Amino acid sequence: MGHKNASQMKLKISFLFLFLLSTSLGFSVAPREVYSKERIAKTIAIANKNLAQKPITVTATQSPRSAGGLNDFYSEGDYWWPDPANPDGPYIQRDGETNPENFVAHRLAMIRFSEIVGSLASAYTFTKKAQYAKAAIPHFKAWFVDPSTRMNPSLLYAQAIKGKATGRGIGIIDTIHFLEVVKAMEALKSQIAPEDYGAFVAWFKEYVLWMTTHPYGIAERDALNNHGTCWALQVAVFASFTGNASLIDFCRKRFRTNFIPDQMAVDGSFPLELKRTKPYGYSLFNLDIMSTLAHVLNMWDWQMPDGRSIKKGVSYLLPYVKDKSRWTYPADVMYFDQWPIAQSFLYFSAIHGDNNSLALWKKLDHFPTNQEVIRNFPIRNPILWNQKPF
Repeated sequence: MGHKNASQMKLKISFLFLFLLSTSLGFSVAPREVYSKERIAKTIAIANKNLAQKPITVTATQSPRSAGGLNDFYSEGDYWWPDPANPDGPYIQRDGETNPENFVAHRLAMIRFSEIVGSLASAYTFTKKAQYAKAAIPHFKAWFVDPSTRMNPSLLYAQAIKGKATGRGIGIIDTIHFLEVVKAMEALKSQIAPEDYGAFVAWFKEYVLWMTTHPYGIAERDALNNHGTCWALQVAVFASFTGNASLIDFCRKRFRTNFIPDQMAVDGSFPLELKRTKPYGYSLFNLDIMSTLAHVLNMWDWQMPDGRSIKKGVSYLLPYVKDKSRWTYPADVMYFDQWPIAQSFLYFSAIHGDNNSLALWKKLDHFPTNQEVIRNFPIRNPILWNQKPF
């Protein structure tokens, strides 16, 4: 058998495994039906380019404005700018308008990390070639184990504001890009030495403890908009990774008693996101996160007596994703033309049986290049999310 035929056979075997796995988990559509050959080929091509990439962590760059140390993650609030009336004084807010001079190097390094290991783990899932796992492991070690390069398991200095705050609870949203890092580690577990895997788990145990006990974490937990949703998705995924069943139950309870009741209107919209200066982008983002949360918590079919549910949220936004010209709210102040892309909520809706979402997901851009879009698109490798919900 030639090399090409052997590779094709391996892919067919991988697809058969994924089909059997997905149907056994009760998904309505198998990954083989969702992923096109072109998307698989592009994912593997990206992974091949990433085989030689070296780790870059928070220690590679440090801002003189950070109140933290070399191993501390640092970022600055996006919508905060110098005050024209007092250029050297505290920054002022311009909601929705990103200040290009703010420090984002650590965030970009984290996104790069997620993109690299996400593509490698996806390629491994499709091909079972150990080279992809081998290339990912040094990145995991650099971020979570090596004392000279690891990130401290806290976010004390995220989304700082000059003259106002050295860090804020809303900075916790930055680590949504660790979601697929964890999913990548889970996908590659059989290829990772137990002592290394244990060290990765230990890092996330510390981080989850910080997220659930520090005042910043508690404030983010109680946020009424997408920040609260992002906190819960991170805690749920990280708690699953570390074996904390009680926190998973806590997140499931919040989904029923807080997220759907408090964030969603009866028509399926998110009023707090619609009030922002980027109502379209924020609505897409929150539905992406909440749909992922509904999937992993096994809450896809749950609904309130008045019909509010994740399916209602999908039904509300779907027409505006299919035809953005129907959007009746103001256009976003920035990046409006960049949306929509192959939104995560379309994928999860598709594997739970919505053919309209499936058709639309296949048509849209799966590999955006705009950095702000990528920042708000943390579920880039949905094949990593097909294991059994919690």
